[in-house]
Amino acid sequence: MQRVALLECMQEISSFNPLPSGYENFDIQRGDEILSQRGRNTGIGGALSVYGAAGVEVVPVYSARAGSAGPLSAAGWNRLSAEFLEAARAGIAGCDAIHVSLHGAMGAQNELDPEGHLLSELRRMVGPSVPMVASLDLHGILTARMIEALDAFAVYKTYPHVDFAQTGERAARLLLRLLAGGVRPVTARVVIPALVRGDELITKSGCYGDMLGETVRLEREGKALAAAIMIGNAFTDVPELCSQVLVTTDDDPQTAEREAVRLAEEFWRNRARMQGKLVPLERAIAQAEAIDGPVAFTDAADATSSGASGDSNAILKALRASGTGKRVLAQIVDAPAAAAAGAAGIGATIEVDLGGTIDRGRFTPMRVSATVRHLWDGKARLETMGIPLDGGLTAVLSFDNFTVVVLSKTTHLFDRAMYFGAGLNPQDFDITIVKSPHTEHHMYDAWVAKNFNVDAPGSTSADLRSLGHTICARPMVPLDDDVTFSPRAVLFGAS
Repeated sequence: MQRVALLECMQEISSFNPLPSGYENFDIQRGDEILSQRGRNTGIGGALSVYGAAGVEVVPVYSARAGSAGPLSAAGWNRLSAEFLEAARAGIAGCDAIHVSLHGAMGAQNELDPEGHLLSELRRMVGPSVPMVASLDLHGILTARMIEALDAFAVYKTYPHVDFAQTGERAARLLLRLLAGGVRPVTARVVIPALVRGDELITKSGCYGDMLGETVRLEREGKALAAAIMIGNAFTDVPELCSQVLVTTDDDPQTAEREAVRLAEEFWRNRARMQGKLVPLERAIAQAEAIDGPVAFTDAADATSSGASGDSNAILKALRASGTGKRVLAQIVDAPAAAAAGAAGIGATIEVDLGGTIDRGRFTPMRVSATVRHLWDGKARLETMGIPLDGGLTAVLSFDNFTVVVLSKTTHLFDRAMYFGAGLNPQDFDITIVKSPHTEHHMYDAWVAKNFNVDAPGSTSADLRSLGHTICARPMVPLDDDVTFSPRAVLFGAS
């Protein structure tokens, strides 16, 4: 029976979040603990279903998953990488292939290409002949070092992401083909000097989805073993940050190069469309006053799922200053405020500063007199993936017409799980602040009268020029003017 080693290391960071993340941010699973992902909508869950059906023996080795945050501290990376590689040395011996689940947009204070380092070390351990594949987020940054270490890879094809398990399944099927022999992967990579954001990236409705449809077609027609258009994470400021097209064929470099260049040219033509369209905050508030139905305020600049701090009170301050009578629901990361609420207890009225406890260069605290409505442990599960969330001690505070869920720790807020966990339904409010650039349609857009993508400060703002990139290659759209591009494919694996 063939044996496949299974490893995972996933985190997405914003280089502009001033608070480093640490080893303690990661949920670590070792050995058979990883099998708890079976049946879940995760990359590992999808891979397990394929290997189980194929009768392959899975050797679960090591998994580390963390929510998006600031760059991983040097100490955190040193410990995490050492653990990962130590487990790999012990666990992959005698395995016929390696399957790695990654995000692709990690970043540490002392290692700007963490995934590249891990994959290179894995390749060094097993040598050139053992097949190795990876699954990746389309917001990942697939570096040359990563491609050189891998034989093939599968990348998400949906945004908002719903195909976690499907991507793991595709990666597993690729690995099974490699194990069967007779396949010689050749990958063409075209790097595009553009960072993109905005509604055109929604794959069900935007032009990005149309282009991803071409990658699906190439795979289904058998022209490509795998094809992807990765848009990177514009907030992970690293040397190879970019958008890129990747086409992997079976020993057909001409087709790989031709299709990669074709898709890159189409992407470049649409670069202006794929930029965030932000609404001034004051205008959004004024228009919301004139709308009878519920509205959402998208605060993509403080999206914890993209690596932001979550402690922005900018929209709350503006709504409060406007004197609105609308019922407002919001979330914020503020450990001191949550602790004060916990100490006072449910029903107590407390004087507390709200927000501005992490990203103090952008946000200043807002003083409120609030009633503690609810306290809980901040434990929930994502609506789509079912993976655990942990916001730490979490309080529901109310003041005037505002209801705020106050978390002690950053966690994913790209669905309604933390609102529901606090016993709150956004449909019961007039204005809901959503700290995510996009959510699945049914969560908000299906029932709100309007969703305003507001222009607010934050470490994941779609106004990319406001962030201060210093490491990524330049010139780069939209950071620079008059950027030119002539697509050129670099081949990996070709003789």
